[in-house]
Amino acid sequence: MFRIRLQPSGLGYGADQAEDLLSAATAAGIRVPAACRNGVCEICEARLLKGRALNTRNQHSIAVGEPLMMCRTRPLADLELEIPAVMASGNYQPRQYQAKVIDVRSISHDVYRVALQLPRRRDVAFHAGQYLSVILPGAAPCYFSIASSPSAEQIELHIQASPDWISAQKVIDALTSGQDVTVELPHGKACLASMPDKPLLLVAAGTGFAQMKSLVDYLRETRYQKPVKLFWGVRKHEDMYLRSLAQQWQEEWAPFSFLPVVGDDEDNDWGGHHDQLVRAVLASGFDWQDVEVHASGSPTMVYTLMDALVEAGLPEQAFFSDVLEYAPRS
Repeated sequence: MFRIRLQPSGLGYGADQAEDLLSAATAAGIRVPAACRNGVCEICEARLLKGRALNTRNQHSIAVGEPLMMCRTRPLADLELEIPAVMASGNYQPRQYQAKVIDVRSISHDVYRVALQLPRRRDVAFHAGQYLSVILPGAAPCYFSIASSPSAEQIELHIQASPDWISAQKVIDALTSGQDVTVELPHGKACLASMPDKPLLLVAAGTGFAQMKSLVDYLRETRYQKPVKLFWGVRKHEDMYLRSLAQQWQEEWAPFSFLPVVGDDEDNDWGGHHDQLVRAVLASGFDWQDVEVHASGSPTMVYTLMDALVEAGLPEQAFFSDVLEYAPRS
C-alpha cells in the first residue's frame, strides 16, 4: 500500500498498486472532482510532485512535474500530487443556491425532516458534518446541520420547531413541497474531508444527531474500519426521533456502536442532563490519547464535555465542534 499526499490540502490516503488514484481517493472519503472516470473530461487532473506513477492508458511512466489524470494513474511508489480542486476540512467557500423543497414531514412531536434538491447537485461541494443557512425574506439566516452525506443526491435537514423555537418554526411554516428556498452552504470547520486515522467518538444532544448522521453516512461509504461510538443524549425518550436508525447502523456496520442517554422525564434541568451525558462518555473506556471526538449540541453541553475529556487526557486538538467557532469562550 502506497501513501498518497495531496497538496495544498495536505490530505493523505493509501492506494494499492492495482487501483487507480481516483478510486482509492473515493474509498478514503476524499472528494476529487470527476465526471467520466476514463481521462477524457480531465476534471480529475493533478500534477506529480514526487514519486513514480504509471499512466494506465499508454503504460508509460509519468515524470515528476507532469500532469496526470487520477482516474487513469496507478502508483508505483509513495506520491505527492498537486490538485487545488481538493479542499481541506472547512475550506469550501459558502455560496447561495435556490433549492427546491422536495419533502417536509414530521418525524417526532417537534422535529421535521426536510429534503432539498440543489441545482447541478454534483457541482455543490461540502464536507461531512458541515451546516447550511436557510434565508427567508426579511428574516435573519437560520442555521441547520446537514444530515446527509456529501455524496447524497438530496440535502437532508432535521429541524426542531415548536412555539419555543420561533425562528425554526417560521422556516417550517415557509417550506412547502415544490417551492424554492434560498440556502447558503457550506458553513463549519468541524467536519471530515477524509477518513480519520483514529477511532471516532461522536456525541450529540437533541438534533445534534443530524451532524452525526452526516458523518456516519459518509464513513459508511469509505473503507473506514476503526471503532465509531455514538452517544446521543436527550431529555425524554420521545426526543430520540431516529433511534431506530442508529440501532440499524449498529446491526449493519461492524465498527459502529450506539449508546442512548435519556434523562429523567421529570427533570427539565439541562445542566443535569448534560452531566449525565458527560458521565456516560467518560465511562466509555476509550484511550483518550488515541481518539477523535466530534460533538454537537448547546455550548453548555459542548464545553462541559470538552473540559471533562481534556482533563481525562484528550488532546484539545482532537476535539471538534462548531460551537468552538460560533460561541468561543472569552
